[in-house]
Amino acid sequence: MNRFLFCLWFFTALFVQGQQTDYVDFKKIKAHIVFDDLKQKKLFGTASVEFDILKSTDSIYLDARNFEKVRCILNGKEISTMYDEQYIIIKHPFQMNTQHEMNMTWEVRPQKAMYFIDWEYEEGNKQIWTQGQGKYTSNWLPSIDDMNDKIEFDLSIEFDKNYQVIANGKLINRELNDSTNTWYYDMQKPMSSYLVALAIGNYDKKTEISKSGIPLEMYYYPEDSLKFEPTYRYTKRMFDFLEEEIGVPYPWQNYKQVPVKDFLYAGMENTSTTIFADSFVLDSIAFVDKNYVNVNAHELAHQWFGDLVTETSGTHHWLQEGFATYYALLAEKEVFGEDYYYWQLYEYAQELLEQDKTGQSTSLLNPESSSTTFYKKGTWVLHMLREQVGDKAFKMAVKNYLLKYQFKNVETDDFINEVEKVSGQDLNGFVKNYLVDIEFFKDRLVELSTKMYENQRNKNDILSCKSHLVSTEVYSEWDLIFGSMNDFYRVDFFERSLADSSINRNDLIKGVLNSRDFKVRQAIAINLTEIPLELREDYETLLNDKSYNTIEKALFNLWLNFPQERNKYLSKTKGIQGFNDKNLRILWLTLALITEDFEPHNKRMYFKELTDYTSPMYGFEIRQNAFLYLQQIKACHAACVENLKQATNHHSWQFSKFAKELLKVL
Repeated sequence: MNRFLFCLWFFTALFVQGQQTDYVDFKKIKAHIVFDDLKQKKLFGTASVEFDILKSTDSIYLDARNFEKVRCILNGKEISTMYDEQYIIIKHPFQMNTQHEMNMTWEVRPQKAMYFIDWEYEEGNKQIWTQGQGKYTSNWLPSIDDMNDKIEFDLSIEFDKNYQVIANGKLINRELNDSTNTWYYDMQKPMSSYLVALAIGNYDKKTEISKSGIPLEMYYYPEDSLKFEPTYRYTKRMFDFLEEEIGVPYPWQNYKQVPVKDFLYAGMENTSTTIFADSFVLDSIAFVDKNYVNVNAHELAHQWFGDLVTETSGTHHWLQEGFATYYALLAEKEVFGEDYYYWQLYEYAQELLEQDKTGQSTSLLNPESSSTTFYKKGTWVLHMLREQVGDKAFKMAVKNYLLKYQFKNVETDDFINEVEKVSGQDLNGFVKNYLVDIEFFKDRLVELSTKMYENQRNKNDILSCKSHLVSTEVYSEWDLIFGSMNDFYRVDFFERSLADSSINRNDLIKGVLNSRDFKVRQAIAINLTEIPLELREDYETLLNDKSYNTIEKALFNLWLNFPQERNKYLSKTKGIQGFNDKNLRILWLTLALITEDFEPHNKRMYFKELTDYTSPMYGFEIRQNAFLYLQQIKACHAACVENLKQATNHHSWQFSKFAKELLKVL
């Protein structure tokens, strides 16, 4: 190892192992981004970095991964830097209590954290979007990967004038050039680097104003204008509710939501700018089975819990995910009612108990815990804590906690201490039993969830309803008898009744099929795969339901059970697309191809359409469905295989893994 490389390694190791936050406080990074070669996924960046020296030191660093042509000017003078493709290290005799400004330039082809969608194709939904959590913003912007260092980030982005550019903060200027626009976004408060975001694409937007005056900017693809309302349904209502429930005003200048293609997760709570998967952009029919409401509320709650106050480490991850899940559930309770809230708690409890059965339960303070633990167990802990200390003390403690630690980092004790101060209770036992001790929490969870479920059953008078089913005369009166019961309990009661030998199974099913009970009718489509001949005509009515899930299940089951009627079922459902993953269209194409006497003159066209859905022009959910069906009918031929090979390099590791495994099978 030569002397220069040894010094570079030495200083890198020194700073990585040390606590740089003790020596330097980065205050603001004002960056300008220009995209040079979109097919090569390359950008140029310049940035002004303002920082204070807290203790005298001879070096500071910024995280920067795989950058090229890095140049730094410190306080107006160009200085030499050491760079090892991970850290930009600035050697200078920095004196305590001094302020500095550093100007930087760089080029980079981001390997992670920034994704270029469809730019290599003539067609497609061309986008650029970022995902910093777990991927590191330092892949495209000099920053600090440690979430304990909070910085004010102001971004300006120059891009083709035909596209919309969205980033954190408030748009304060849009400079019009010949072929490009430059968008200037301003943040007024600091945040962790992983929350820096930008999204570029072809969007329209609508804006609502919250009760407190915050602009709620909701973006959508121009062709999805009819899907706007069901996609963003209840957004303003939940925003107003959370501000009032949390007791602390929304901490940022505005709130933006942007759907993107092939996103890595359901959504990401970038500060003031949530990015979410466009698979949640749905019409009013899809809304009843799958919708954005929970993800919407969850990412919004993170604007306080995660963005305003941020965990110091993974040990305290529940302070972000547990709180966001709990407050999202409270927002859904506001929209869907108390029964929904308690049913979800019951479902969370069952998921936690299943996890325990497999021996995977862990402490809530274990940084290696599963998302089930952080999200669902964290929700239960907050529910029980609120019951123990009371509504007033709980809400006051949350408010005090957020105000005291706003724009800072927190640990579990910080929150618990605020609850103890307000409630006057010693919570050492609560912390031990529910945050640390697994076994006692398991027993308490069983007790509380069972009691809660039984209380809801009694409230809906389910037991008395069961007695009516002994007499076959009332099956046709399902709507009259059970109409006031909550959806979840009606479905649960129906499924339990199917297994009850004292109840005539076919008459019960016939009664439900002749009702308007959409949720229980769907349960029949899911559970009744072998259809008695005497129920065929009643079962066929499921194809008329306003539910893509119901139609999908019913179409397949009817096609399987009654071969002589296949053409009728295919003709009736022709042209229905289903969810954004085209679940119904792809199933329909598959069945149309293998139904010998159905439109033989169109077979080639249908096969081409199904194969085309495997191409990268479509989102990975659509592609995965098409791959699976083609493989099942043994029709994944040359074009399909080539698209499958391409999918093995997809940025979504789940989809990439799926493609690699399917390729082995083929």
